[in-house]
Amino acid sequence: MTTENKNLIEVRHLKKYFPIKGGVFKSKIGDVKAVDDVSFVIPKGKVMGLVGESGCGKSTTGRTLLRLLDPTAGEMLYDGTDIFKLNNAELKKYRTKMQIVFQDPYSSLNPRLPIYDIIGEAMLEHKLVANREEMMNKVYELMDKCGLFPEQAGRYPHQFSGGQRQRICIARALAVDPEFVVCDEAVSALDVSIQSQIINLLKDLQEDLGLTYLFISHDLSVVKFISDSVGVMYLGEIVEMGSKEQIFTHFAHPYTEALLSAAPSFDPRKRNNANRIILQGDLPSPSNPPSGCRFHTRCPFATEKCKAEVPATYEIEPGHTVKCHFAHERAAKRG
Repeated sequence: MTTENKNLIEVRHLKKYFPIKGGVFKSKIGDVKAVDDVSFVIPKGKVMGLVGESGCGKSTTGRTLLRLLDPTAGEMLYDGTDIFKLNNAELKKYRTKMQIVFQDPYSSLNPRLPIYDIIGEAMLEHKLVANREEMMNKVYELMDKCGLFPEQAGRYPHQFSGGQRQRICIARALAVDPEFVVCDEAVSALDVSIQSQIINLLKDLQEDLGLTYLFISHDLSVVKFISDSVGVMYLGEIVEMGSKEQIFTHFAHPYTEALLSAAPSFDPRKRNNANRIILQGDLPSPSNPPSGCRFHTRCPFATEKCKAEVPATYEIEPGHTVKCHFAHERAAKRG
């Protein structure tokens, strides 16, 4: 039996490589290292934010955890059970415990099904209800909980706005009473005014139902609001991990500093921030990552050591880890 402080999710040395094929016979000539040796834990009932620029491997991480993509290596322990070692029959039992809310609420909904079937089909598939009447009653309950009206149950996805579609996706995810939900850029496709409504809905549901979230986003303000801990990802690796206070206040990795300095601010005194760090160059290819520290090609503080040696992961303080040769020195300078 789990306890409040127990880790519901433990990810150990997760890798997900996509093969590159070429030549006449389409043989393997390399790998795209989308996720490369990622480890973290999420306590039961808590929210972990995963941030980083596009192409860093955030979404691949989330989908691999749920076995929507097969892992290359590593472990994903759900309440002590390694999900990666389960066969299809065993995995089906865990499908109800782990769900995902996708980025695009339109393409993730079947346009041929009415909303009551979209939300309720998983209940019937997993035999969580005895008949369609019981399914419909639960669908109405979920729709009300997610800010939708029962009379909308017979409509189709194209008859809803973007925010309403995302509410439908959330209701569908909750239909099987999950404990762990991956929110994969769940609000990035929505207008700003609607984003706040969906974020508040996700936050309220998390607190009311005791859900555990992996919240994937590139919006730092949203991550700061909803998360308990934060992982910063760059080119397939987590370069800094800690509580949100540690990441947003006592960050030690240059990449984290660059991300935070680029975040927009409503404070007019900060709009022309002279201390803003503008990274040079583009994100390197994950099929041929740089030697040494992967961030050294864009890091304003890189040295020869950074180019030659892969940095270890250092613990700056309890719960706060940084993958950087000079993590301790940078943390000390910040006070």
